[in-house]
Amino acid sequence: MNKIREEIQGAKSIGITGHIRPDGDCVGSVLGMYLYLKKICEEDVRIDAILEDPPQIFDCIKGFNEIKRYPARQPYDLFMVIDTSPDRIGDAAAGYEKAHKRVNIDHHISNYGGSDVDYIDPQASSASEMVYRLIDEDMLDVDIATAIYLGIAHDTGVMQYSNTSPQTLRIVAKLIEFGFDFPKLIDLTFHEKTYVQNQVLGRALTESILFMDRKCIVSGFDQKVMRFYGITSKDMDGIVNQLRYTKDVEVAIFMYELEPQEWKISLRSGGAVNVAAVAEYFGGGGHVRAAGCNIAGSFHDAVNNLSAQIALQI
Repeated sequence: MNKIREEIQGAKSIGITGHIRPDGDCVGSVLGMYLYLKKICEEDVRIDAILEDPPQIFDCIKGFNEIKRYPARQPYDLFMVIDTSPDRIGDAAAGYEKAHKRVNIDHHISNYGGSDVDYIDPQASSASEMVYRLIDEDMLDVDIATAIYLGIAHDTGVMQYSNTSPQTLRIVAKLIEFGFDFPKLIDLTFHEKTYVQNQVLGRALTESILFMDRKCIVSGFDQKVMRFYGITSKDMDGIVNQLRYTKDVEVAIFMYELEPQEWKISLRSGGAVNVAAVAEYFGGGGHVRAAGCNIAGSFHDAVNNLSAQIALQI
């Protein structure tokens, strides 16, 4: 029997969630699982997809408009956390904590498990690839395939990052056989930027700073700058990746102020530095080449603290 079918046996209510500030892989994996369960479960089974303010650019995925902000008040028979550990699911934690059975599906190396059932593989390209492996392949349809493809594409940089394995490409080949317009999907959700997003990207690049013998680059926005442009975290997606493309840079850092003296940090590595280890030191986590955390203090305090950990590896 399929692994997920085993886990949901007897469940009459199922919640599915991902991490706060959901990205493409989070939305794709959660909706992929949601659509799959809606297809295989009896009509009387309640299935809720729960995410905190998913970016509107993903509304092209079926099920997006059915996403709930909060879990149901009554306990779920089964609650799935996908693409993160349960400590990063925000308000959905209430559903996880009360559930009779809890399942965690993730690919982050910093996730050490602890749910009733854990499916964790740091070698997987994405949580969406994990979902593909766990569901019945013969139950795939164009909507499930589109959601899973979206997640894989976003977490692999459209199959450019080093986490793209031969197995990942074989899965992608099977997904696009369903005939959805994958080039348009990528343009709409990955490449296309608003005018303001291009403005803030330009500012981040112009004001970036090279340090540690030009092996590291950093840029960041405080709350004053964010208010000036009227932007949120969603408008800054992709900035850290663009910083990473700077010649000879090993580690790119982009940070923005969540509230006075508290910074959200995004880290990207060219491979010489395990940024997951850096992020874990500050209570965050992620992948060897892509990770994040929060740090308190001034902008320069955050940079100095990050530098000390990066220096241990360079």
